[in-house]
Amino acid sequence: MVAAEADRSRFWHGPLDRASRGRVDPSPLQHRVPSELPSRLADSTRLLPTTPGPTCPTTQRGEYRALGRQRLAAHSKKASDTQAHLVLIDETGLFLNPLIRRTWSAIGHTPILDADGGQRNKVSVIGGLSVSPTYRRLGFYFATEPNGFFTADKVVEFLRDLLKHLRGNVIVVWDNGGNHKGSIIREFLKKNRRLRLEVLPPWAPDYNPVEAVWSWLKYGELANYTPENIPELDDTVVDRMIELKFDPELLKALWNRSKLPFPKDSL
Repeated sequence: MVAAEADRSRFWHGPLDRASRGRVDPSPLQHRVPSELPSRLADSTRLLPTTPGPTCPTTQRGEYRALGRQRLAAHSKKASDTQAHLVLIDETGLFLNPLIRRTWSAIGHTPILDADGGQRNKVSVIGGLSVSPTYRRLGFYFATEPNGFFTADKVVEFLRDLLKHLRGNVIVVWDNGGNHKGSIIREFLKKNRRLRLEVLPPWAPDYNPVEAVWSWLKYGELANYTPENIPELDDTVVDRMIELKFDPELLKALWNRSKLPFPKDSL
């Protein structure tokens, strides 16, 4: 069930989800925010020269990325061979302070964001992007934690709700964060044999499509957004996540922004 209180984690169940209401931008955000850095910032960004020291091929970032792609491809193949749902999971946080991006305004009128720069309160979000084993359909599951973060206990709650919606075997791929391991996670695995956990390799966040979801949310949908309080921010995040959940074309587009190839039937 969906909790009504703003200070509790909420997992949005398919049968209870509200229908997509179309795009309704927050009132402070009147235009789409460009997805690229201003040219003056992009041009001024340069790597500082350094003196290269002895390197080992296995520790170079490029080597890690190549290894990451191979390992993630292996996870996709395991999901295909075992007829399992593949689910990529990640967490993020959204603060009351607006994430400032370049925007539009009338000539001679500088945009002003009415926000308290000292606010550090946030809404934590966990999201799971799933691929069905037979028809390769995309699904999206999420939960929010206003003024908190996802401990291992709350991650287990999310996994438990996830398993209620996905039948059969499930392979979860996520990073090696502290809330993704430990005795609580191990005990949950012992009781749920159809669930398998795989860890993303180092230097491979761009192979997790959920990272693209957070980028879309923060730098597009909620850029320059100044909510009055945490409940308002939480409600807005939930609205955007529900819209995304019911937009398969957008889900596929966000997947394609990552470097992880979409699973094929020929795997």
